Amino acid sequence: MKVRQITLLGHKDHGKSTLIGSLLMLTKSVTQTRINEAKKYSKKLNKDFEPAFILDSFHEEREGGLTIDTTRAEVLYKNTAFSFIDVPGHEELINNMISGASYASVALLIVSAKKDEGIQDQTKRHLFIARMLGIKKLIVAINKMDLVEFSEQRFMQIKDELSDFINRIGFRSEDVSYIPISAYKGENILDHSTNMKWYKGPPLLKALKETPETGRAKDDGALRIILQGFLNGKRNSVMGKVVRGSIKLGEKATCIIPLNVNVRIKSIVVRGKRVNSAKEGNSVVLGLDKEINQDVRGSIICGEAYCPIPTDNIRARVFLTKALGKDTTIKFNGMEIRCSIKPLSYIDPTTGQSSERNRLKGSSLIAIDAQLKLSRKIAAERFDDTQELGRFLVYTGTEFAGIGIII
Repeated sequence: MKVRQITLLGHKDHGKSTLIGSLLMLTKSVTQTRINEAKKYSKKLNKDFEPAFILDSFHEEREGGLTIDTTRAEVLYKNTAFSFIDVPGHEELINNMISGASYASVALLIVSAKKDEGIQDQTKRHLFIARMLGIKKLIVAINKMDLVEFSEQRFMQIKDELSDFINRIGFRSEDVSYIPISAYKGENILDHSTNMKWYKGPPLLKALKETPETGRAKDDGALRIILQGFLNGKRNSVMGKVVRGSIKLGEKATCIIPLNVNVRIKSIVVRGKRVNSAKEGNSVVLGLDKEINQDVRGSIICGEAYCPIPTDNIRARVFLTKALGKDTTIKFNGMEIRCSIKPLSYIDPTTGQSSERNRLKGSSLIAIDAQLKLSRKIAAERFDDTQELGRFLVYTGTEFAGIGIII
């Protein structure tokens, strides 16, 4: 069975949770008991049945009418298992949105067609962050079409306005699809809507199923294993994850940053079993031919022929959720590193336009292109080459302050 991970983006109240609830019901991916529970809560709150209540697990979410944390929902459809990652749509929880979006390569943006809702600044911020995080394939579901009398004109108005911004921040037109839906009424989700015969494209779930995954931009076989530490304190046994390439038993490799130690792989364990090789995506325990006397956390194992050069000076694009103080650190592959951040230009995430001056003074939500000077060297690569070695979290003091990608 094929597995697809889909990140849901969009402003609060535009219908993300309602859509997932409808998907769960229409595909029979949820039990009748869960549906009955949602109906019971709807009645208790004196509301019509709301499919979103199927998804919202917490009592305070139902009464508040919003989703308060990243939630996953599994939907089965024609030999495909969709894992929908529902992320909050309001600014206060944008850090949850960042962590949620980073797990998928395809995003589904929900935009309300209602006259007083439509495209919001938060809609654009979500798109900006999604593109920063490497999401390249985008489906835009223009929701609540039942509330605008299934108007093709309203659909085209939102599509035209949004496509300008989407192209400006780096999405290719051929990687973006627009689909009119009504999540509440289940229109154009599994089957074509009889109320929108003017729409000739596929219904939503078919479009999601047929959207191709994005592969690695640079697939040259280069090995990258990010190390997480020693197994049970044994200095010749390391734990890590293969994030690029593959490794074979007996292969000679180089463990770098800041070690510069050559090692040979004597054993490979994947899921508790000894194997002869491991590939991208595998979590591994590697037996080495020598003991390592330094902390390996955050170091990488790579092939001798092609290794990144350790650096303490990087150029990055950073999305900030709050102003930075003097005590700035980044978290990079388990390491906490003090740094200074020098802005080179400022980017408005609601327009995608950059300026040498900060024209958003007073707003904590801003993107910058910046030069970072780190207190130690790291095995960094461009985000477009190796995502896991090209992104980091930003903290000011002990508070989360943003995310960055190395450019």
